[in-house]
Amino acid sequence: MKKAEKDFLKALLGAPGPSSFESRPAALWRERAAKYGAEVSTDSYGNSFATFGSGRKPRVMLAGHIDEIGLIVTYIDDEGLLYFKGVGGWDAQQLIGQRVRIVGYKGEILGVVGKKPIHLMTSDERKKPAKIDDMWIDIGAKNSKEAKKHVRPGDFAVLEQPFLELLNGRYVSKAIDNRIGAYIVLEAARRAAKTQAEVVAVATVQEEISGVGAYVASHALNPDLAIAVDVTHATDVPGVNKKQEGDSPFGSGPQLAVGSYVHRGVLNRLIEVAEKEKIPYSMATAPRNTYTDADDIAKNRSGIPTAVVSIPNRYMHSPNEMIDIKDLESVVGLIAAFIASLDDKTSFQQP
Repeated sequence: MKKAEKDFLKALLGAPGPSSFESRPAALWRERAAKYGAEVSTDSYGNSFATFGSGRKPRVMLAGHIDEIGLIVTYIDDEGLLYFKGVGGWDAQQLIGQRVRIVGYKGEILGVVGKKPIHLMTSDERKKPAKIDDMWIDIGAKNSKEAKKHVRPGDFAVLEQPFLELLNGRYVSKAIDNRIGAYIVLEAARRAAKTQAEVVAVATVQEEISGVGAYVASHALNPDLAIAVDVTHATDVPGVNKKQEGDSPFGSGPQLAVGSYVHRGVLNRLIEVAEKEKIPYSMATAPRNTYTDADDIAKNRSGIPTAVVSIPNRYMHSPNEMIDIKDLESVVGLIAAFIASLDDKTSFQQP
């Protein structure tokens, strides 16, 4: 990955932007899209669009949600401690002792997540997993009055974790779910800019809490087909049941979902392209839902042929999500090659 691309990815991952508060990372994404020569726009819900080859056929929508899980302040007590709820699906144990960045109504401020020390717990309390209700954020305020000069209920927070590059091109950060998907769709669209298709990369909002972003974006675009890009669980870590989850270790490339809302015609073309280009891939089963933006895109209007392409991710919904750069390149390469295989006569009727 070139330095400019890595710097953009680091900035995108670092920007605070949980569901319904995505404006900061979305602005960075649009700025980058404009540098790539895309036609850039937004909608009333905060979705960001980058269009390449406007007016060509078919119109391809690439959706990667740009929101991350986060926290929202609910109450400030007399001692100046902040109580909060989770935005999106949290494993509460991941929050214990974490540093957070609060985007307050007067500016950003740092804090730490606190809870009752184990030394002061009863034996029964020690046996129970901590809940978000047992935690608070400490910004160092002396009292409620001082805390309220910086923060008020409704302000949001995200984990304060730096981007890390580990051995073998493994990248670690908060917000990889699914800021990496937003990065991928823009990069794939850029590479496919000179194909016969109109390619619209969309940084969708609110996937972690509702899917409304993908729904309204796809309704407005009315694309001929769509690909939702998200993360999937890497299976090369202890405790993963491969009999249920399949096998998608680091280095296995894009994971392609089958079943549920996935359109078989689009899926089959993705498989054909992957095999032709010798891009490694794995398969995932989605018997009921894909739990991605695809579920909200596919059922729009009279039905939008939609597939799901995912990148293996370790430690999902944690402060230290991890991907492999080789998988990142494989996912981008597959989507760009898939778009290059399309023309105005391409049809995706169900087999």
